[in-house]
Amino acid sequence: MSERLPPLNALRVFEAVARHLSLKEAAQELNVTPAAVSHQIKLLESHLGVQLLRRLNRGIELTPAAREALPRLSAGFETLAQAVAVLRPRADSGQLTISAAPSFATRWLVPRLHRFFSAHPEIDVRVSARLRRVKQGAPDSDVELATLENWLQESDVAILYGHGGYTGYRADKLFAPTIAPICSPRLLHGEQPLRRPQDLAHHMLVHDDTGMLYDGVTFWDAWLRAAGVEGIDTSHGAHFSHAVLAIEAAADSLGVVATIPLLAANELAVGRLVLPFELEVPLKSAYYAVSNDMSGQRPAVAAFRDWLLAEAAQPAKV
Repeated sequence: MSERLPPLNALRVFEAVARHLSLKEAAQELNVTPAAVSHQIKLLESHLGVQLLRRLNRGIELTPAAREALPRLSAGFETLAQAVAVLRPRADSGQLTISAAPSFATRWLVPRLHRFFSAHPEIDVRVSARLRRVKQGAPDSDVELATLENWLQESDVAILYGHGGYTGYRADKLFAPTIAPICSPRLLHGEQPLRRPQDLAHHMLVHDDTGMLYDGVTFWDAWLRAAGVEGIDTSHGAHFSHAVLAIEAAADSLGVVATIPLLAANELAVGRLVLPFELEVPLKSAYYAVSNDMSGQRPAVAAFRDWLLAEAAQPAKV
């Protein structure tokens, strides 16, 4: 570009002011003083030879030229941020950052990581347990892509539970889990022994609410429908936002939880939890390891991806 650009810092300050329509709020975002913000705006106006802001009694407003430029400036800074995020991990091939949902990270990934460390002691691993952001009314595919884009801005690999088809990314399917009722062995005996699915009517239902997040139906409704059981009221019970919390509640005999047995593998192995019924219902979604084209070419990412696929092939091994 032959035309000399204004100072980048001044443009960044203007973009923040224009978004907030407030010098004070822009200063807070940029961690500078309002006086410094005002100085940068005046510097930019002087450089461009146009007025960008109009000072009003109760605030500021953008001039027509400023309003027209704001969307492109915001998009430009977002593109810069994404480019920098791609460059940073490439500078150190011995570091690897992984994003995953809290329950998956706690119950599946972390207990197995010692084997990756043993095989690749030269790689420093950072695990970020990330919450999936959901907008009311947003299609599930849009939610998944927004989550993926957000996670991969700060991570080399995102382990995401979803429907797949992540166009533009390298996505490896790890496994498709099942759901089933799980409970403390104490509930198999007593005044209301849990022997057949209809007996669930006498026990508290513990809800792992991630079922609604992923496929739009509760885990309990999905399992009971597959089991052909009617007359069980799934509108009541204890609700938990993460599988790890729901599993702990069931282990403490609060009730019966419908969740992913894979995430309770340790408790099932030692008998702290049991599967009272044989039926396990496959879910529509699956776990995927996803990376973008740039980070996916790094040796550390390739090594981790290969290790993940090998571990997923034997999910019961901890």
